[in-house]
Amino acid sequence: MKTISFYDTKPYDRDYMLAAAGAAELTWRFHEFRLTAETAATAAGSDAVCVFVNDKLDRDCLQQLAANGVRHAALRCAGFNQVDLAAAKEFGIAITRVPAYSPHAVAEHSVALLLTLNRKIHRAHNRVREFNFSLAGLVGFDLHGKTVGIIGTGKIGRCTAQIFRGFGCHVLAYDPAPSVEWGSENQIGYSSLDDVLAQSDILSLHLPLTKDTHHLLNGRSLAQMKRGAYLVNTSRGKLVDTTALIEVLKNGHLGGVALDVYEEEEGIFFEDHSEHGLLEDDELSRLLSFPNVLVTSHQAFLTKEALDEIARVTVTNLRHHMTEQPFLDSSVL
Repeated sequence: MKTISFYDTKPYDRDYMLAAAGAAELTWRFHEFRLTAETAATAAGSDAVCVFVNDKLDRDCLQQLAANGVRHAALRCAGFNQVDLAAAKEFGIAITRVPAYSPHAVAEHSVALLLTLNRKIHRAHNRVREFNFSLAGLVGFDLHGKTVGIIGTGKIGRCTAQIFRGFGCHVLAYDPAPSVEWGSENQIGYSSLDDVLAQSDILSLHLPLTKDTHHLLNGRSLAQMKRGAYLVNTSRGKLVDTTALIEVLKNGHLGGVALDVYEEEEGIFFEDHSEHGLLEDDELSRLLSFPNVLVTSHQAFLTKEALDEIARVTVTNLRHHMTEQPFLDSSVL
């Protein structure tokens, strides 16, 4: 029987993971706290750890895991910027991930955020619950005919682009490695980042976080966007410089911002802070004060189909490591 220490656990994690594991020879230790260098000792006696986006597998953490006999870290997410891959290799810890769970889940949430913000659905919902049926201040715009810029055309970016095409939008794309054939098949043209920023009425981000994409949207690039344009980010919070974003919101340059991720979301997202009555993060509090900003707490992935696939691939990776079978090629880092 192999033991897995499972971190940053939520009820849905347990339900889907246990259902996927079935009668597998796995013993689960579910922890609600995150895995960091400070909590790594709790993995002692485990063969593997299972982690999520806000766990921190830096060199110190990985060294402790290796000393405690852990030989596999299974990420139940696609992103891996939270892992020191060089240190993992040095300490002999295999790193796997879930490279694609449901691109449709994230793509659909991106469009849902935009529609909600543009048509003021969240504000209208709150009004009618108080029997206020006034339409004042609820004017939006047609998506049909607008230019949408897709930054990053991996699986999620492609799904998002095709949804916008279904609305009758003109779609421009930027990607360091463009998929020209896909673009041609879907009437989507590639252009430079500067051109996409300048021409888009709506900009949607779908890039991984790397040293090259960190703060891709900063003071300079945000200023290049059309005045009145909308920004949607369901990818990684650190793609956007929050301080610069607040400045362009203050001066009215952007028409609206819809975020499912936030630059400093660790310790805030996925948790209930309602009893405290305030947030210690001043920049997030400032963002939430703008009437043209809509924030959800990193829930774009949260569909039944995505959770099923995350659990299936994660359990498969764990089983393969325990039985010394080859990993799924796309899962290995």
